[in-house]
Amino acid sequence: MKVGFIGLGAMGKPMANNLAHAGLLAGVWNRSAAPAAELAAETGARAYPDPETLAADMDVVVMCLPADDDVLDMVARIQGRLQPGAIVIDCSTVSADTARTAAAQLAATGASFLDCPVSGGVEGARHATLAIMCGGDAGVFECARPVLEGMGKTVVHMGPSGAGQATKATNQIMCAGIIQAVGEAMAFARAEGLPLDRVIETLGKGAGSSWYFVQRAPFMARGEFPAGFRVRLHEKDLKICQQMAARHGAYLPVVETTLMHYRKLIETGYGDEDISTIFRLKAALFGGPGTAGR
Repeated sequence: MKVGFIGLGAMGKPMANNLAHAGLLAGVWNRSAAPAAELAAETGARAYPDPETLAADMDVVVMCLPADDDVLDMVARIQGRLQPGAIVIDCSTVSADTARTAAAQLAATGASFLDCPVSGGVEGARHATLAIMCGGDAGVFECARPVLEGMGKTVVHMGPSGAGQATKATNQIMCAGIIQAVGEAMAFARAEGLPLDRVIETLGKGAGSSWYFVQRAPFMARGEFPAGFRVRLHEKDLKICQQMAARHGAYLPVVETTLMHYRKLIETGYGDEDISTIFRLKAALFGGPGTAGR
């Protein structure tokens, strides 16, 4: 099975590298050529000059792109070049409607589409421990399973096209609430004069722990927020959740509050930091700066 990868950003590049380790990666393409050239040199995969040429050579094309328009534009570019029976696996986070549109467009050309967004952060992408939630035909999913298992530890078929993205939207709502709670808790702990390293070590094993607490509370303690999951990207995802909920006539307070906070962070220049930078706002509730730990 020849697999090509399109989109070598913070998540895509380590995911593609894991496919190379699994002996599956044959080609890569990225909008800026340098990451593709670097990965090709490291893995022996071919760096293609354009996505159309890559698509023509592959049995499976994996995409990891920033937004809905990018996914639809890429599908339009490659749909006429894919081999009969080829599978496109989209690991981007986009709306369920976008996934269903892409699936219909590719079905008309004899190719298949799976919406397979991922969760687990850059750490999960690096170590191939991602949770991958998949929408699309069950038989196509089984054919693609070896590729998916090359990138993730938990790979689950959720239902028809769009179900993967609906599951990811559910995840992003949970992430919003968790990062809000972790930020408030860490700001409270700092205001109480607690040793934050011991707070993290102890509560990381308690009932209130979570992946975000264990992985991101140390950022808050240090007052350093290197880009793992950027504020701008989570804002984009939460707007998708907002739109999907609105179709049900629902208002989601956690989503709306987090979007309000993200707007403040973006306006003050923190949009490209990790979402744990919400600690800056939470620390201010206690009258202290949000840029340094205790």
